[in-house]
Amino acid sequence: MITSLEGKLIEKTPAYVVVQCGGVGYFVNISLNTYSKLSDNENVRLLTHLQISEDAHTLYGFVDDEERRLFRLLITVSGIGCNTARMMLSSMNVQEIEQCILSDNSAKLKSIKGIGEKTALRAILELKSKLVKEGIVPSTHSHLKVKNEAMAALLTLGFVKNNVEKTLESLLKTSPSSNVEDLIRNALKAL
Repeated sequence: MITSLEGKLIEKTPAYVVVQCGGVGYFVNISLNTYSKLSDNENVRLLTHLQISEDAHTLYGFVDDEERRLFRLLITVSGIGCNTARMMLSSMNVQEIEQCILSDNSAKLKSIKGIGEKTALRAILELKSKLVKEGIVPSTHSHLKVKNEAMAALLTLGFVKNNVEKTLESLLKTSPSSNVEDLIRNALKAL
């Protein structure tokens, strides 16, 4: 099993790289996330996953263990092969995919080429508990942090706590991805 490659970067494209190690050039499939994180330095180190099938031995490369770990989880799902998992990692970053799975967001997963309704639901069903076991939690904690920071700022400005809490809850329901500044601005308009 080839677990990593360290050598000279011969060729770099958004879909693959060629890394020369000990006089041998290895063709390694990569995602767009790996491509964007991979430096143009002559010497590189890639973590790899070797997929062996009847007619080919195919290497997939990753710049960090987090992406390789998720890739390996994704290919355990029926209907998601190595190329589909690579497409998923090219369409979204690791955290976005994990949050889609943890928050049951099949619609966002379906937006990825090659992922249909059944495959998205199967990925959520099969991977949610595995991600929770690994200690990955839904992003509700970040929502709570944003809400608490906005509340502290608005209370400092002299607004009543009950009114602020109701307004922030309402705003977060309509726009859950708000950052602190936007939440405060919209709350000031609503209060």
